Amino acid sequence: MIVDIHTHVWESPCHLGEQFLADARAVAGDGYKDIAVDLTRHWAAMEPADRAVVLGFRARHVGVLVPNEYVAEYVAQHPEKLIGFCSVDPQDPDAVDQLDHAVQTLKLRGLKMGPIYQNVAPEDSRFRRILRRAEELRIPLLIHQGTTFCANVSLEIANPIQLQPLALEFPNLKMVIAHMGHPWIDETMVLIRKNRNVFADISALYYRPWQFYNGMVSAMEYGVLDRLLFGSDYPFTTPGSTIEALRKMNSMVEGTNLPRIPEAAIERLINRDSLDLLGI
Repeated sequence: MIVDIHTHVWESPCHLGEQFLADARAVAGDGYKDIAVDLTRHWAAMEPADRAVVLGFRARHVGVLVPNEYVAEYVAQHPEKLIGFCSVDPQDPDAVDQLDHAVQTLKLRGLKMGPIYQNVAPEDSRFRRILRRAEELRIPLLIHQGTTFCANVSLEIANPIQLQPLALEFPNLKMVIAHMGHPWIDETMVLIRKNRNVFADISALYYRPWQFYNGMVSAMEYGVLDRLLFGSDYPFTTPGSTIEALRKMNSMVEGTNLPRIPEAAIERLINRDSLDLLGI
């Protein structure tokens, strides 16, 4: 079963602040494309996947505020295929109450967080109280712990290794580190090897082919290819283009002595039942 574990829906400008959009344009240059999501196009783009996770996101610090109700309403239109994840901003005093509402009333089935976007370090008590409640609710966490194009953020709180104390404090919380934690991919690999409830997704990496290839080699050498989950990061990429890139990964090393990723391992990644692994 193909599960896209990482897709976004949001409208512009009502859910995305101007600075967030300006930063996205600045790094993309002439290659910039509109990242607003039309729900009809999102649904069409999910055609190659059997199931897809749709993420809410609340990060006031960078001006991204996607209502959990918006996500819940959309996934309710396609319950046979779409699974909604909520998000709460740790800077909100009532963040835990918001999480309870999203899970218990809106019936969203996971949590999306991003310390670098929310400007709250992983070890901060405001962040940890939310993870404690997520563990109690038995929902998985997808966390952006890696770099970003946003200018007004603190890279020092972005390294995935900062999740190690949380993995020990909340051993029953299933966590997925987005984008293999890039550029700290090796740190992510040793983290997911050590902690059996921590995984990583491969979303939005194939357009950096050398980094993506090296990340997959690192996963192979650490023996954690089976702990990588398929994801696209729609609208930045699509599940179809991600599948195509995975299947072509070894073409860049043809005629060299560089290691190849076994095709069988690539197919297992594409067809991995991430929902079962995450208890959804």
